Amino acid sequence: MNFQQLRSIREAARRGYNLTEVAHALFTSQPGVSRQIRELEDELGVVIFERNGKRLTGLTEPGKGILKIVDRLLVEAENLQQASLEYAGQKTGTLSVAATHTQARYALPKAVQSFRSAFPDVRIALQQSSPEHIAEWVLSGKADIGIATEGLSQFPDLVSFPCYRWSHLIVVPDGHPLLNHSPIRLQDLALYPLITYDVGFTGRGHIDAAFLHAGLAPDMVLTAMDSDVIKQYVSLGLGVGLVASMAFDHGRDKGLRAVEASHLFAPNVTRLAVRRGAYLRSYAYHFIEQFAPELTRGVVDAALQVAADNGNQGTAHQ
Repeated sequence: MNFQQLRSIREAARRGYNLTEVAHALFTSQPGVSRQIRELEDELGVVIFERNGKRLTGLTEPGKGILKIVDRLLVEAENLQQASLEYAGQKTGTLSVAATHTQARYALPKAVQSFRSAFPDVRIALQQSSPEHIAEWVLSGKADIGIATEGLSQFPDLVSFPCYRWSHLIVVPDGHPLLNHSPIRLQDLALYPLITYDVGFTGRGHIDAAFLHAGLAPDMVLTAMDSDVIKQYVSLGLGVGLVASMAFDHGRDKGLRAVEASHLFAPNVTRLAVRRGAYLRSYAYHFIEQFAPELTRGVVDAALQVAADNGNQGTAHQ
């Protein structure tokens, strides 16, 4: 038994049993992956995967139990490497943080700046993607910390923490007719083409839910992951923008006006997530506390312990 065999098992389950993708992720060949899986099955005397010919189609019942053990073994192997560096007193390394564009652009800069002052020899790898991909990166160990608004609390193998609440803003060019409405109603918004976030990003679910509940079908003429892109197209007159409150700066966003929309859409919560069972370096705890001061090392460790004790309870309720 070796770690390459274990990684082949884990990646096969994660990547929908597509061995081409598994081979790409592990920097090997598809026949090599098949051989690693077959050799481990032979050694254990258990069939881990269901097959249709040579194609993997799912996990057998024994395979489901074995996969849980494989996950724990690989997590602990990664933890051992991190712990050895920590105990050796090294203050170097890489902290990988995955976040949505809005969080990376508007919420993270102060935390990153403070972190760099405290740990000048630690490199920060900042990755940006959708909440779903952020969760996958944290689960796989590609990222140490994930930060997003939607989705992180839905993964049982993540421990996620609420960090702060925020609302949406309505963004229009100077002189727009909507500025004459006080307050602006959903019915007023629905009269104009709208520009906002892609589905799954930055509270988009609350926007859609509000219109659906009101029986309205707004014309979403353009969607994007990037708040700055949304504001750019609003400034060109293509529609009315709906952006996160932290993404608007009255001094910088010349020619645009922002109107509070907290009365129209449910509030959003930005969450920070780490993998259940992960070993966090001291500098990771420091970064977390810089981003959300209430998330001290004691609070994070207590939640990780509860998650470990309860198995599938991966969300910290605060």
